[in-house]
Amino acid sequence: MSQLHSRHRLNLFIERDHARRLNELAAKKGVSKSSIVAAALASWLSPDAADQREAAMAKRLDRLSRQIEKLERDQNILIETLALFVRYYLTVSTPLPEAHQEAAKAQGKARFEQFIEQLGRHLLRGRSLVREVYDEIQPDTQRLDDAAALAEAREQTQETAS
Repeated sequence: MSQLHSRHRLNLFIERDHARRLNELAAKKGVSKSSIVAAALASWLSPDAADQREAAMAKRLDRLSRQIEKLERDQNILIETLALFVRYYLTVSTPLPEAHQEAAKAQGKARFEQFIEQLGRHLLRGRSLVREVYDEIQPDTQRLDDAAALAEAREQTQETAS
C-alpha cells in the first residue's frame, strides 16, 4: 500500500496566529506543515508525553499549594498581630478630655502621615519587616528558606528544560 493511502486526510481549522507560526516553522526547518502537525500530534498522544505532562502539572500544583500555604500562614500572622495590637491599644489607651481631642487628632494625623511615608520607604526596599523580625528571632529559619528557594528554582529550571 502506498504511503498516501496509509494516512488519513483531515481538514482542520486553527487560529490565524498558529497558522502563521506553522508556516514560518515549516519554511525555517524545510519540512512540510503536515509533518510538523503529525509530529506534534504523535508527541501529544504518546503515553510518555502524557506522563511527563502529568508530572510537570503535579510539580506546579505542589508548588502552588506550598505558596498558598505560605500565604495563609502569613495572613494568619497578620490577622493575629492586628488583633493583638487592637486589644492592647484598647486596653491601655485612656479616653481624652474634650479639650485635648483636637490636638490629639492633629497629632494622630501627623503620625499617620509619618507612618505612611515610612511604610512606602520600607516597601521600596523590598524587604519584609515581619521577615526581618522573624529572622532575628529564628536565624536558622533563613537558611532553611534559602535552601527551599534554591530547590524550587532547580525544579523550575528542570521543568523549563523538559
